[in-house]
Amino acid sequence: MKTSMLALLALTTPALAEVKPAFKQSSPSAFAWAKGGAKAAHEAKAATGGKVLGGKVSADGAWPWQVALLVGGAPVGPDAQFCGGSLIMEEWVLTAAHCVHMQDAQGNWSDLDPKDISVMLGSNIIAAGKGEVIAVKGVFRHPDYVGTGFDFDIALLKLARAPRLPHQVIQVPDAAFGDELDQPGVVTVVTGWGLVEGGGHPEALHETEIQMLDRGLCNQSLMAARTEAAAEGFGFAAGILSLRDEDAYQIWDELVGKAPPPMSENMLCSGTFEGGKTACSGDSGGPLVVPLEDGTYIQAGIVSWGLTAKTGEGCEEKALFSAYTKTAKFVPWLDQVISENP
Repeated sequence: MKTSMLALLALTTPALAEVKPAFKQSSPSAFAWAKGGAKAAHEAKAATGGKVLGGKVSADGAWPWQVALLVGGAPVGPDAQFCGGSLIMEEWVLTAAHCVHMQDAQGNWSDLDPKDISVMLGSNIIAAGKGEVIAVKGVFRHPDYVGTGFDFDIALLKLARAPRLPHQVIQVPDAAFGDELDQPGVVTVVTGWGLVEGGGHPEALHETEIQMLDRGLCNQSLMAARTEAAAEGFGFAAGILSLRDEDAYQIWDELVGKAPPPMSENMLCSGTFEGGKTACSGDSGGPLVVPLEDGTYIQAGIVSWGLTAKTGEGCEEKALFSAYTKTAKFVPWLDQVISENP
């Protein structure tokens, strides 16, 4: 491969974003990270204070559908929390599939046993004596979700009983309304107990206001970064194989043309043009909501995956956007699971 080919690839694929998922499925998983004590060890050396990336502490009683997924049987506290979720019916919690489906040490993928998860609700503070902790009766992962991918990142948890503390459920939009919400500029709010600036993990629920972004533009940014990462390896391979420049160009174009977009139609892109406002590790499974004109909210998305920092560890604190599962795409599946498991 001649130098000119590599130079052209570098010029046409600027580094606009990192593409590794920072708070989707990681190794170890968020559940294993919390259960094994690594999260507590991380806390001990993390910076204190701060806020969810670009956000603020939520007011008492705000977001009353928000729940925290805790390691079953562990003491209630931030170290036990590994994902978020939302109460969509009295005994049903909506979350991300990657929160409940993970890989063991032997490389086998499976869903968590219900007894491994507890759900805390009724409080924005994760601490002993706060809120209400309820056991999980059933775990229902979308059947098309696979742990090595990003798509269909949605799951339901059936609670062992209805909550006793004051709470609210939040609605999910139907397909038509979901498409209306999936428009650039629509205001959204993401909430969770995920990592804050500096790597700390808060007891208090945090929130940040962002907006829907054009999925096509988000995909362009992600694909630019992916092609840049792939270009060096491709150039090396083409050189080893002594390909002519014109053949290498043709093969490269075909290769890039066959690559699927990182964000499918099942996903939302939400963030800000200035960056620095996003979900982070521990926010997975939590709700992305849209304020409506009557003062209520509707859940447009589920925190799914985001961008890693350039160091390869943790979230990119200046990321322009994150990916959220588009809840409106899955209403028939949600209805089916709930009706079949009374």
